[in-house]
Amino acid sequence: MTLIDYFASLSDNPYFGAGFGLFGLGAGAAVLRKCFQGSLILFRRHYMITLEVPCRDKSYQWLLQWITEKGARQTQHLSVETSFEQKDTGQIKTTYDFIPSVGTHFFRYGGTWIRVERTREQQTLDLHMGVPWETVTLTAFGRDKHMYFSILEEARQMALRKHEGKTIMYTAMGSEWRQFGHPRKRRPIQSVVLDTGVAERILYDVKEFIANPGWYSDRGIPYRRGYLLHGPPGCGKSSFITALAGELEFGICVLNLSERGLTDDRLNHLLSVAPQQSIILLEDVDAAFASREENAQVKAAYEGLNRVTFSGLLNCLDGVASTEARILFMTTNYIDRLDPALIRPGRVDVKEFIGYCSREQLELMFLRFYRGEESATLASSFANSVLKFKKPVSPAQIQGYFMFHKENKEEVLTNVDKIWTLS
Repeated sequence: MTLIDYFASLSDNPYFGAGFGLFGLGAGAAVLRKCFQGSLILFRRHYMITLEVPCRDKSYQWLLQWITEKGARQTQHLSVETSFEQKDTGQIKTTYDFIPSVGTHFFRYGGTWIRVERTREQQTLDLHMGVPWETVTLTAFGRDKHMYFSILEEARQMALRKHEGKTIMYTAMGSEWRQFGHPRKRRPIQSVVLDTGVAERILYDVKEFIANPGWYSDRGIPYRRGYLLHGPPGCGKSSFITALAGELEFGICVLNLSERGLTDDRLNHLLSVAPQQSIILLEDVDAAFASREENAQVKAAYEGLNRVTFSGLLNCLDGVASTEARILFMTTNYIDRLDPALIRPGRVDVKEFIGYCSREQLELMFLRFYRGEESATLASSFANSVLKFKKPVSPAQIQGYFMFHKENKEEVLTNVDKIWTLS
């Protein structure tokens, strides 16, 4: 029997024929499945575009809010974020913001359907925020990346409009800056009454710095500016910085050098990743370090309070690795306690004394609180009455005194001696 006859006889065998047929069907199905998977991969690679946004990215919350407002309005699967806002009347308004929950959502943007998938890894935590790791993935047909740029820019603009007219405060949490509390209504810079010309000089210098980055780069000068406001407590140093940030439409990054766990490396990192368009504020720097001119025992006591070294702070402010495009303000009640190396030019470019009230400040503060035709004359009388005692008085003391007599100008003039007893 030849080999051909042998296979011919096998083909007549019903068991062999059935097995061969099943094998053929299985093999064919496997080939088709592989071809389909390969085709799907090629199609997704060349004809679909995907954007993944992790929860650590700054645009994550912007995108979720944008999807809720502009995109998936019809979705029935939502998560809630509760926030509180103080209105001008003093009442607290509770706001509920709904954002897409974990799962899959669809919406249409510019004629293109977009699939939104929000996922949460319960076993993986974001170490900096202490919450489960989340991602939002957008998938759409096409190859145009500009669509995602447009979406992200719209989300950013929407977030900016939401905080329009407000000042955002940031505080250091771990190795990053996190928004502290709710955005505050911007304080008018005219509401902080300083001595004649002080506020105008600082404001002009800051605006000139912001408007001329090219001047610094052309001359090889580091593009950063440092300011020191010094003077007695209660004279308006911190209040003016808050009002200045509102005038510039900047945020404020408050950094406490005495914070436990703050190291030189972390301080340098925080200064390098500070949010754009923000003022870095170091308050009461005299309390963080002792001058090198003091005795070694006092220095050792100060150094035990934190892990930030004085040399580390100097390097962060004006070292090789220090960042640029930065506006830094420092405040102190006792400038004589500061080491000269800390406030030399290059680290502190502008020093301004914010002192006790002058005659002009007393009159202007009176006019701010009490308005009317006769207020100009009464303001001059009030200033004369205060200066007659020849005692230094801070704006905080004057404001506190006015708060006790909000509706009665005559009592303000007749009880001037109580200004110092109320403090």
